Amino acid sequence: MDKIWNLKPQGELNDIKHLSAALNVNMVIANLLAQRNIKTFNEAKAFFRPRLSDLHDPFLMKDMDKAVERLEIAINKQEKVLIYGDYDVDGTTSVALMYTFLNDYLGDIDFYIPDRYTEGYGISPRSIDYAAENGFSLVIVLDCGIKAVEKIASARQKGLDFIICDHHNPGESIPEAVAVLDPKRPDCNYPYKELSGCGVGFKLLQAYTQKNNLPTEKLHDLLDLVVVSIASDIVPITGENRVLAYYGLKKLNANPGMGLQTIINYAGLNGEMITISDIVFKIGPRLNASGRIEHGKKSVQILVSLDEVSSDALGGEIDSYNEIRKTLDRDITQDALDMIENSPELKNRNSTVIYNRDWHKGVVGIVASRLTEFYYRPTVVLTESNGLATGSARSVKDFDLYEAIGSCSDLLESYGGHMYAAGLTMKIEHVTEFSRRFEEIVTKSLAGQPQIQTIDVDAKIALHEITPRFFRILKQFEPFGPHNMMPVFITEDVLDSGSSRLVGKNAEHIKLDLVEPDDSSAVYAGIAFNMSDKYPLIKSGMPFDICYSVDINEFRGKSNLQLYIRDIRIKDI
Repeated sequence: MDKIWNLKPQGELNDIKHLSAALNVNMVIANLLAQRNIKTFNEAKAFFRPRLSDLHDPFLMKDMDKAVERLEIAINKQEKVLIYGDYDVDGTTSVALMYTFLNDYLGDIDFYIPDRYTEGYGISPRSIDYAAENGFSLVIVLDCGIKAVEKIASARQKGLDFIICDHHNPGESIPEAVAVLDPKRPDCNYPYKELSGCGVGFKLLQAYTQKNNLPTEKLHDLLDLVVVSIASDIVPITGENRVLAYYGLKKLNANPGMGLQTIINYAGLNGEMITISDIVFKIGPRLNASGRIEHGKKSVQILVSLDEVSSDALGGEIDSYNEIRKTLDRDITQDALDMIENSPELKNRNSTVIYNRDWHKGVVGIVASRLTEFYYRPTVVLTESNGLATGSARSVKDFDLYEAIGSCSDLLESYGGHMYAAGLTMKIEHVTEFSRRFEEIVTKSLAGQPQIQTIDVDAKIALHEITPRFFRILKQFEPFGPHNMMPVFITEDVLDSGSSRLVGKNAEHIKLDLVEPDDSSAVYAGIAFNMSDKYPLIKSGMPFDICYSVDINEFRGKSNLQLYIRDIRIKDI
């Protein structure tokens, strides 16, 4: 499928010139900063040198004073406290963070992760009964709960107090818990709105530490959990998230907690410099696999483990779940593709809504992502669970999935999520009508817009501008992630040096050796994954344009700069 190369608007020229002079960097680097709304020397310093002291005062968050006060009462009275969280990576890291920190202050503390299949997302009635029947007086909820109005009311009647730490969009009313911490509350003036669920939990512990004049080292020692949540939940890596991710990666690479070290070992990352991308594609999926295939509590158990033998045993279990997850992912994705390709009606829509009662609930979110990537249109994948159609949805650039699903709320039993990802549940008899209305909303919203994948490009540069110093400064833009993606460049009229070749098990990739037309002595290495169809034209000797990022390739102990090709355009012959 052809892609659109969208060259981002360049920054204000005066800002770029000022930054270039103040920082002693070239105009390309200065423009990359300006595009990220960094216009002054001090803003650039804060960007390149994040400090934990830059974190906002946690008491700026609505209800933080109430949450800390209730936590202090629980600690002073040595109450029985339950830590509750969602079964995904953000939820399990949140629970592990809170449990590990409070375990030193509370003599009777436990955690609870709902079963994805029998309880579903959020605070479950079963968990409320469990807390009440087992003598817990305070439940700290993480990464869910903002819409649990009726369930919190029910829990209060059973004598349970709740502190909610969530980061999802609230509904029309806020649950009447002791405290509801959520920067997305409309009545919350907290300066940064994009924290992960684990990030909100971190702010609660930061507030408790601050009020009680406790050393910050213990809390900061848990930042490896926070960065895993930030990367896995795909939240913007800006503002506070950038600071937390920066120091979380330092911790993850230097001295991760025992459980994370075990996951790192099983992921084959031991001894490597772990990045956000490694968390997204290697660490996060393993932690997620536990809740998808068996039970999310296994992920918390390994994350809080202090025993090497039990940690390794859990790591082996979780790794086996991940292998099962990969098989299910592959098989169900192929099933879904066949379903769409064999139905002209499904294939020619502007959206995808598919249902199969036999698909595994634990992987429908991954399948939705695969289909969105393949067809590049808003996608909903549903299966049957507990007599209802339930599943996940994924979106495309600039389409507000959460709002679209909300427009069909009269057909739904429940829903929640963000602009680009959501979960939803409905009666099976409503699937057909939901599909019709969702298609109508997507068609109207995207009218006239080509449904073609867009690559956002930061700048046009020549290959000879990629100097070692240029790359060293680019590396300081890390950690990369949403709203601070790895810079993408265009270089026009490059040529094959003569030694580019096909590589891969099925010769599906191109190993490129590129030169500029006016200097064939400098050869630039590149890799173009799954672009073997472009190989004959590249070898034709005609110039072509490349869209790419720059990174380090490490192979057999050697490292070199390499262009990671995002797309290739052949010049008209």
